[in-house]
Amino acid sequence: MRRIAIVLAAAGFALVAVAAPAWAHVKIEPETATKGSDAVLAFVVPNEKDPQTTTKVVVQFPTDHPIADALVEPIPGWTAEKTQFTLKTPIQTDAGPVSTGIKDVTWTATGKGIPVENFQEFRVSVGLPSDADSLSFPTTQTYSDGSTVQWVQVSPAGGPEADNPVPVLTLTAASGAGATTPTTAATSTVKQSDVDNAKTIAIIGIVVGALGLLAGIGGLARGRRRAA
Repeated sequence: MRRIAIVLAAAGFALVAVAAPAWAHVKIEPETATKGSDAVLAFVVPNEKDPQTTTKVVVQFPTDHPIADALVEPIPGWTAEKTQFTLKTPIQTDAGPVSTGIKDVTWTATGKGIPVENFQEFRVSVGLPSDADSLSFPTTQTYSDGSTVQWVQVSPAGGPEADNPVPVLTLTAASGAGATTPTTAATSTVKQSDVDNAKTIAIIGIVVGALGLLAGIGGLARGRRRAA
């Protein structure tokens, strides 16, 4: 009985460990897009710092392969501000050459922000460059206590993922010769149901662990009575 209890408790703690948030990193959705296409990108920002809320998110755009402009989707309870910079080489667009690019976008909460164990999607519509294989978007997440998390670390190829990985968009070649396939609006794979499932697994793990502990205590007590 004591062995069974230990196994159950270990299983419970293992479930809690697995449920520890696989969704906790800042992500970009979709993770891939076509070179030179128009795309809607969603920066998925979770909040896992109890009891703080996320009150500001700053996303830096690439300057080595610049993006001419970004249309920001309005979000109730948030304001958005774009910062531009002057390009050394103008970007050729359908409307003609553009001499400025997007440096960063800052979203600031006008209310409580993102509560713990919740997430928010910040969407932008952009025209992607055709001369890059990937784009990195270093992101700074600010909490209500003033602390920040810098999502800027590069994960080594073939190695473990960094603790605070930078959101990366992989760019692929167009499907046809000389053709550009526009990407459609991104639908995030991180949903509230994912968060709820993580909570459910964690609760199950705790319950299983507690049952195992109670079973172990009961077995130990019976063993002592027999010995007496």
